[in-house]
Amino acid sequence: MIYVIGVFTFLLHFNILASMYYKKFVNIRGIVMRETILIPIGILGGAISTALGGWDTALQALVYFMVIDYLSGITLASVFKKSKKSKTGTLNSYVGFKGIVKKCMMLLIVLIGYQLDHVIGWDFIRNAVIIAFIANELISIIENAGLMGVPVPKPIIQALEILKKKGDNEDEDNKRNTPN
Repeated sequence: MIYVIGVFTFLLHFNILASMYYKKFVNIRGIVMRETILIPIGILGGAISTALGGWDTALQALVYFMVIDYLSGITLASVFKKSKKSKTGTLNSYVGFKGIVKKCMMLLIVLIGYQLDHVIGWDFIRNAVIIAFIANELISIIENAGLMGVPVPKPIIQALEILKKKGDNEDEDNKRNTPN
């Protein structure tokens, strides 16, 4: 039932947006593309957002940060030619594809966190996963901005250093506690 409500909600929002630009979605023969393209997109988007625990503020923030990170990476490679992801520092379609695959995997991990919340009966694993990914995306966005020459405020740089140190310490703890 929750999935049906989520799909309906997403469809409602998507159709309101689409109706504002309704005349743009008509093909050459005058057949309305709304029924053939927009409704399936709405259904798919609603199903995905519902499977990820709903289109709440946390998920919206994560998606915004993912898009900003991806666009800042493309800008860094195409305009500034300083990308650390390719040998030449320029755009590379394989690197871009890998970036999209990583973002999809991050969303799958959010889905896993949401399902774990249901199984265990908790209500914080999904949000903890989202917050961790938001921090990761923020680090990448700030690094891209720094490589572009955008001045990054000192408190943000200090916060990034703290996050990186925490991540390194947690990685070392996990390696020590993992059986060989």
